[in-house]
Amino acid sequence: MDLLPIVDPGTSGDSVRSEAEFSKGRYAFVSLGCPKNLVDSEKMLGTLALDGYTLVSDPNGADFVIVNTCGFIEQSRAESKAVIQEMLELKRQGRTKGVIVAGCLPERVGGSLLEEMPEIDHVVGVWGRDEINRVADRLVGGIQEQRELFRPAPIRALDDRERLRITPGHYAYLKISDGCDRTCTFCSIPKMRGKHVTKPIEHVVAEARELAADGVRELILVAQDTTYYGMDLYGEVRLVDLIKELEQVEGIQWIRLMYLYPVNFTDQLIETIASSSKVIPYLDMPLQHINSRVLRRMQRRVNRERTVELVQKLRRDIANLVLRTTFVVGFPGETDEQFGELKDFVRETRFERMGVFPYSPEPGTPAMKLDGHLPDEVKQARYEELMAVQQEAAFAFGDSLLGYELDCIVDDQVDSDTWIGRIYTDAPEIDANVYIQGDGLEIGSLVPVELVARQDYDWVAQAAADEDE
Repeated sequence: MDLLPIVDPGTSGDSVRSEAEFSKGRYAFVSLGCPKNLVDSEKMLGTLALDGYTLVSDPNGADFVIVNTCGFIEQSRAESKAVIQEMLELKRQGRTKGVIVAGCLPERVGGSLLEEMPEIDHVVGVWGRDEINRVADRLVGGIQEQRELFRPAPIRALDDRERLRITPGHYAYLKISDGCDRTCTFCSIPKMRGKHVTKPIEHVVAEARELAADGVRELILVAQDTTYYGMDLYGEVRLVDLIKELEQVEGIQWIRLMYLYPVNFTDQLIETIASSSKVIPYLDMPLQHINSRVLRRMQRRVNRERTVELVQKLRRDIANLVLRTTFVVGFPGETDEQFGELKDFVRETRFERMGVFPYSPEPGTPAMKLDGHLPDEVKQARYEELMAVQQEAAFAFGDSLLGYELDCIVDDQVDSDTWIGRIYTDAPEIDANVYIQGDGLEIGSLVPVELVARQDYDWVAQAAADEDE
């Protein structure tokens, strides 16, 4: 049974778990979905640890299993349901006593999840995460009432400190806000996550210090809309102020920015990124399309002219910039000419990193009511065509770095002299890896490597010799 998302109790966060003096029960955990959801998983793990529950890596024999789900698009909902069914089968076989389902899927479909899968013991919405220990108490105690826990979206951001982290000890996701005020017609996130709520600067910095003290060297800032940070709380965007505070946190070497909406990308923000000694020149900025009419139907609040201007400014002002973006193909009404415009834009812009999604019709979203929905085979063909264009750019970029010596963060060890790492151009899980040949490297360290070969999107590298040798 392949359950890689289940957390190994030997991962970082032992200091939180050790505060529990006894075990109220043994549980396994599966975390699905995006990095924002992963932070929620880590917070639930921390809450359960502090309340005396023991995390195990194998659901066989566990008192219960928690599945923190994704509900973003149909594919992710199907994956979540498949994992739930897998855990329910263990319950039917008597190999675990209960199954708790949490996160975005219950928040998206509500009580209908229990109707569809009545063997689930409890469901917990996104905003019930901090009460997960009480839900576990009810399950372990055999209380069958109150099987649903849904809370309204908060008016203030939740506190993510005292997490039991799933990520390796040297990097962590730092959620700076939650929810979204955008009204993109294809997106269901506001329905699941509510309106944008900013985590106060002092709280984010305190969490960053906690993470740094736990060995984190790379902070990955995440939100539904990172460039909107601060607007609801301070009446203005404050991402620049936050970055300047995070730069002062001792022990942090890299700060990586994700989910940067193209609106509110100010000149001051660009200057701050360009001049920072810790913010690496890697920006994740989902653009979704380039044709102005498609963008208008998506309600993205940008057009082609502004998008091109922003990309050119970023390229001009930030040295060695790596741009990651995502696009949706086959949006309702997208013509051959509009797709051709997108394809030409991708070819000309040469994004170093890019993802593509065929449009997924999401129930309850305004795009469902638009005319011009396209057949699945057209969407799939456009997906493959755009990815082929991108692959050429990505491979050329990979070749352009061969022979260069760059700092590489070591993520894992393969064998005695082979390691897996990343240079600044790549975020964990979604981008490329560097396979390093070298002796005596340490996981979590930043080491200089020379890139000597490319293997598709990845590189092979040789650890640079120590100058003191």
